[in-house]
Amino acid sequence: MGCSPEARPCAREPKSQKHRLGVSEAMGVQEVERRSWAVGDLGSMALSGPEVEKQVPAEPRPGRKLQSWWSLVFCLCFYGFMAQMRPGESFITPYLLGPDKNFTQKQVTNEITPVLSYSYLAVLVPIFLLTDYLRYKPVLVLQGLSYVSVWLLLLFGSSVLHMQFMEFFFSITMAARIAYSSYIFSLVPPACYQRMAGYSRASVLLGVFTSSVLGQLLVTMGRVPFSTLNYISLAFLTFSLVLTFFLKRPERSLFFNRGAPASAGALPSELDRMNLGQGQPTGGKLGRLPASWRDSVLAHMLHELRRTARLPQLRLWSLWWVFSSAGYYLIVYYVHILWNVVNPTTDTTRVYNGGADAASTLLGAITSFAAGFVKIRWALWAELIIAVVTVLQAGLVFLMYRTSSIWLCYSAFVLFRGSYQFLVPIATFQIASSLSQELRALVFGVNTFLATVLKTIITLVVSDKRGLGLPVRSQGRHQPPPPAQELMSPMREPAAQDGPAPEDGVRAVGEQRQQPEAKA
Repeated sequence: MGCSPEARPCAREPKSQKHRLGVSEAMGVQEVERRSWAVGDLGSMALSGPEVEKQVPAEPRPGRKLQSWWSLVFCLCFYGFMAQMRPGESFITPYLLGPDKNFTQKQVTNEITPVLSYSYLAVLVPIFLLTDYLRYKPVLVLQGLSYVSVWLLLLFGSSVLHMQFMEFFFSITMAARIAYSSYIFSLVPPACYQRMAGYSRASVLLGVFTSSVLGQLLVTMGRVPFSTLNYISLAFLTFSLVLTFFLKRPERSLFFNRGAPASAGALPSELDRMNLGQGQPTGGKLGRLPASWRDSVLAHMLHELRRTARLPQLRLWSLWWVFSSAGYYLIVYYVHILWNVVNPTTDTTRVYNGGADAASTLLGAITSFAAGFVKIRWALWAELIIAVVTVLQAGLVFLMYRTSSIWLCYSAFVLFRGSYQFLVPIATFQIASSLSQELRALVFGVNTFLATVLKTIITLVVSDKRGLGLPVRSQGRHQPPPPAQELMSPMREPAAQDGPAPEDGVRAVGEQRQQPEAKA
């Protein structure tokens, strides 16, 4: 599997095998989590495809250098696995709505969760630039510190403001995933980019799957409370933070710290070909710009982007990326609140959110891998495939909104997530195949940013309390208005209630919602 001297060089694999690897592995470390899957795949997307096939750099030499190279890859993949070990993440929403924190559903839906979209939009571009400028490792340390901050606020925060800060730090962890997915490519020769993308993605998927299964087993079989689960998550994340200090800081990056070429035989990249002031065209819109702007790399990249944007397939898949990603992430952000509405149980052993996340992660990995073996004429059938998958996803979302069965809701989400993951690697390959290395990073960055803007606008209008402030099932079956005691402090509830009062004087939010439905 590796690029050892005894094995055939990675750059000389059969073209069909390279094609399959490019489609199935170029996703990077997609947001395979409840809240993630935002931009973590940009690094691997930008560094795979035809450009890689053309480059035949020198392989790692035998001996100590080869051993050191594999040690770095192993350490980074091990860190990727440990950073996903957050068994309490699947149960954050019932933890916030339960007696531990006792927030109301309206607070979680309309005041806490929307902050994630706003703050993610604010930090996405700065962290994307800092990742390349600071050469990855400092951003990984920042990600580790932010993860620890998230769980400290979850455990010891008690107000809505504390939980809003928790969402802010979570947005930093999401934006910083680009550092992990692109870091590994600074450690290996370009001929092994696709293979390393597979290793890094596999470590993340395995970490998410293991974390979800572990959390579900602890809750269902071990009867571990959600608070203890969060302490376990904090311990794992503290360990992963320590690991970041032992990672090697690369000497080069994609844009700001390019350094010397990997080898004399490597082809020049897009930035190298844009040798400023040497034979570049000055006609058209570039000719009307000031000389300082006209000769900049950014101006030439934007000009190339404008030219390639006229390609029909690039426009089609980019539009799908923007609109589908925005809708997908909104579903992922709010589906745990929906599950709590459908199944408002106070018995924590009957909450199977971890199992649903594990199953959807596994199905997403299978469908994304299977996408690499789909061989059709995409120029002819792309629109039909996109339409069929989109209609299927709409039906699954409608089923989640209408059903009163938590098992149907779980199943619909697993299928929804799997169908999205099926098209992501296909869209990645279709977009990247017509672009150079640096333009891929720019296009995927622009697409992700536009999807984030659209998602933020929808959140502001629909979910935020300053907008419509709609509940998660606003168009579902009729629900009577909340009783008066739900508007009071839990410690000041009236003495006359249906059923015995809780021993600690605090009634869980799920119980409050069950009372009016029973009367109806």
